[in-house]
Amino acid sequence: MEELRIEANGNLGPIDSARIPRYAGAATFARLPRLDQVAKADVTVVGVPFDSGVSYRPGARFGANHVREASRLLRPYNPAWDVSPFENLQVADAGDMAVNPFNINEAIESIQQNALDLTAAGSKLLTLGGDHTIALPLLRAAAERTGQPVAMLHFDAHLDTWDTYFGAEYTHGTPFRRAVEEGILDTEAISHIGTRGPLYGKKDLDDDHRFGFGIVTSADVYYQGVLETVAKVRDRIGNRPLYISVDIDVLDPAHAPGTGTPEAGGLTSRELIEIIRGFRGMNLVGADVVEVAPAYDHADITGVAGSHVAYELVTLMADNADEGGPTSGNGYAAQALGRENRRPAGFAAAPAQAPAASAEAAR
Repeated sequence: MEELRIEANGNLGPIDSARIPRYAGAATFARLPRLDQVAKADVTVVGVPFDSGVSYRPGARFGANHVREASRLLRPYNPAWDVSPFENLQVADAGDMAVNPFNINEAIESIQQNALDLTAAGSKLLTLGGDHTIALPLLRAAAERTGQPVAMLHFDAHLDTWDTYFGAEYTHGTPFRRAVEEGILDTEAISHIGTRGPLYGKKDLDDDHRFGFGIVTSADVYYQGVLETVAKVRDRIGNRPLYISVDIDVLDPAHAPGTGTPEAGGLTSRELIEIIRGFRGMNLVGADVVEVAPAYDHADITGVAGSHVAYELVTLMADNADEGGPTSGNGYAAQALGRENRRPAGFAAAPAQAPAASAEAAR
């Protein structure tokens, strides 16, 4: 079947959905070209079908393709940013890494080398997991590429800074402890967002604090709101090279049932997406979306959430494409941050509030 693609600014974009139905053809991320169809990619999307590090429900090895299928409905213009990410950057899908499902150490080494290979020509990497074990080799590669420890924002219901499970050092609950121990994280600029639920003991929090992590719980987001959460994060991270790791279980099971270790009381998909939009202008060098387990999904709820989160992360990379800074001061993401130059049609300014009536007038 002939691929009728949208092209702009010399970049090969998604298949034109006005000419070929969304449900037809191969399911690359957002119906974008494969890596072998472009000369060079500014952003490479890659899957890692690996879940041998899970401690509860397996199935995240099928997550990348589930997210790809759900991403068929994504469109090329993101009005929240007033950015067309696939015009600003050449984005391509590299398919899946082939990693050993029976040897975690070998798998970690393979993922790290594949990540280095895919970024050798300057491409940024957006990875679709897979369980959270894969974040460690991806962080190793990101730190090697930037030449310094990286800042990290970790969206998750869980800390993932435990020491071992059944004596194993490398699992989906240990990657960020190992990353701190290896010196690949900037410990003055690392934070969890969305954590909640029971722990094994208070020592879990003591260890996490000792490693340098800040914690914004899901309750903090609920009580303080998205804008205050964004302000705190931006103040902590600044313009350091930033890696964002999103475990889809940061969302409440109502918004992401298809995951291995669900916890009640999580973020809504709207809150997560709006927080990411608040990072406009930050120096994102890489990202992942992990722990989507389609066997437990219903009506593709989790796949849809994962695809939209991935799309916002690509847009964040694209928004900074011109001269290292945001390409536009428009869109309702900028509006929310109070930095918008023009409100898109349909998003009129809120009317000024009338002065509060005096108690005398009220009577």
